[in-house]
Amino acid sequence: MAVKKDFKRADGRKAEDARPMTAKVGVIPNADGSAMFAFGDTVAIAAVYGPRKLHPQHMQNPTKAVLRCNYDLLSFSVGDRKRPGPNRRAQEISKAIEWALSPVVDLSLFPNTVIDVQIYILQADAGTRTAGINAASMALAQAGIPMTDLVCSIAVGKNDTNLIVDLSKGEEDFEEGEGATDFAVAKPANSSSFSLMQMDGKISPELVPEATKLASKVCEEIYEIQKKTLKDSLLPSEQEKGAKK
Repeated sequence: MAVKKDFKRADGRKAEDARPMTAKVGVIPNADGSAMFAFGDTVAIAAVYGPRKLHPQHMQNPTKAVLRCNYDLLSFSVGDRKRPGPNRRAQEISKAIEWALSPVVDLSLFPNTVIDVQIYILQADAGTRTAGINAASMALAQAGIPMTDLVCSIAVGKNDTNLIVDLSKGEEDFEEGEGATDFAVAKPANSSSFSLMQMDGKISPELVPEATKLASKVCEEIYEIQKKTLKDSLLPSEQEKGAKK
């Protein structure tokens, strides 16, 4: 099965279309780096603190820094009120975000320290972990943490028998036919390798190459947005330097 070119989704998107994407950096003034990334009504912010001394001392690594991610779906972000604080699902996603980001961060430069990445979901309409990864990657870059690349993340799903990109909440909850599948992936932008593949639901093995192809195409769009947002954030300071000259 390939993507149906004439397939229209409930919100009018084609199967291969992501929701409108927006991004911004410097959203939390007291953080070392911060960013916002949104897919439609799903809004994630990320804040980076560090590198700073890790306590207690027995948790320190003398060869590299510890990358510590914390994902939190805020209680007001969903229609049905969520109990405040982390749960098992949040802890699972926190670890997945660490795995997604770790390959591009040069942790060897900061032994015995920790780099904390706090990810908060302000509005949730599916795709929260992928929006969080995109925001966290930008926040790390804005904090000046040495990185080999930016990380881009998107979910590909299966709505009954149709492959679709960037599921909305309604599509994520689809129960007819074969049901829905949410296949979240993350990849360094300039690499053909993936740093994360995490699936909720099921998808047949022969569809995985098509799903990753769709994801890679959208990741190119995400990367351009990330690059432009980071570049534009530097323009005021560059203009100030020019004015001083």
